Formats: sequence, structure tokens, C-alpha cells
Amino acid sequence: MRIVIAEDLLLLREGMVRLLTDTGHTVVAAVDTAPALLDAAAEHRPDLCVVDVRLPPGFRDEGLRAALRLRAGDPAAKVLIVSQYVERAYAAELLADGRGGVGYLLKDRVTALDDFLDAVERVAAGGTAMDPEVVRQLFARGSRNHGIDGLTPREREVLGLMAQGLSNSAICATLVLAPVSVEKHITSIFGKLDLPPADDANRRVRAVLTYLNES
Repeated sequence: MRIVIAEDLLLLREGMVRLLTDTGHTVVAAVDTAPALLDAAAEHRPDLCVVDVRLPPGFRDEGLRAALRLRAGDPAAKVLIVSQYVERAYAAELLADGRGGVGYLLKDRVTALDDFLDAVERVAAGGTAMDPEVVRQLFARGSRNHGIDGLTPREREVLGLMAQGLSNSAICATLVLAPVSVEKHITSIFGKLDLPPADDANRRVRAVLTYLNES
């Protein structure tokens, strides 16, 4: 896929470029400021943008704001945010539009190469990829959604793992459950969140976004 990277730390930026190109992707631009990110995205129309939250000149939330502008201007834009810390307000704002194609990883996760590459693939395909610590802190906010309130503890566990981007088989392994049990939990989650039968992948993303937006 074609990727734009926006990261001000030279070593991390070049490391991501090398990793992505070595695994068959094309990095069409690697920039270090938010304006440069917007220009690169407009020029190249990438399949994915990997964006640091804090970029020059202010090192506050320039990268996140640029990512939000990208998604506001192009509904098909896919963004994977990387950050040193869990910034709950930023994560919630990124997810507020209710669409997939978003991810939020802590920078420590970028050094776990398989996790990072898996997140890149899932977000570019329209799914979600949330760092477990981001999910935990969003979940700790307390629920405002009655559907979420109605989930059993086990269903919350399953949905939390879905939010991280785990497949059914990975959820089975993590929770030591049979595939049929995981499928039953997911079906129950869809029902309680009032997600009618549709494309399963789409329902999965909508369930995760409901969880992350309303938890």
C-alpha cells in the first residue's frame, strides 16, 4: 500500500520507512510537520497516514488536528495515530465520526514490529487498531450508552479485544474459549448494541466504535 508518515523524530521516522518498505509497502512521503502532512496527503492520496500526535512547531496536538482535517475532508482517509502517551480526549475526538479506518498506538507498540504491521494492515482495510492501554483508559471513563451498560463482563472482555483489533481466533486464544462461545458472545453484543444484520466486518467496526465512543 502507499503510505505517508508524519513523525518529527528522525530515527523513528526512518525506522518506520525502512520497516514498511522492507515489508512490501511504498512510503510516498515521510515528513516532520503537520502542514507537510496535509500537503503530502493532498498530493499522493495515500492508502494510510501514520501520524504522531505532537508535531512542530508547537509540539502539542498539531498532528492530531491535521489527521482530523484529513478525515473531515476525505471520508476515505485512513489514519493510524502514534503517541508517547494515552491522550483520551484526542482518541475520543478521532473516533467521534463513527467511521472505521482509524487506529491509536503508543510508540512502544511501534517497536513491537508484528503488532505495528498488523495495525497498519487493519486500519488501511477500514478496521480499527487500538492500543490495549488506550482501550483500558477509555473504558475506565464509565459508560453513557445503555447498550454498553447491558453487556455482561465476558461480553465487555470480548468487545475490548475486538477494539484492539483481535480476530475471533485470537480472542479464543486470549480468553481460552471455544470458537462457538466467542461467536455467541459477539452475536449477543451486536444485539445489545442494536446493530442489525449486515456485513459482519462493518458491524464489527461499528460495535468497536460504539464501545470506544461511549465507554
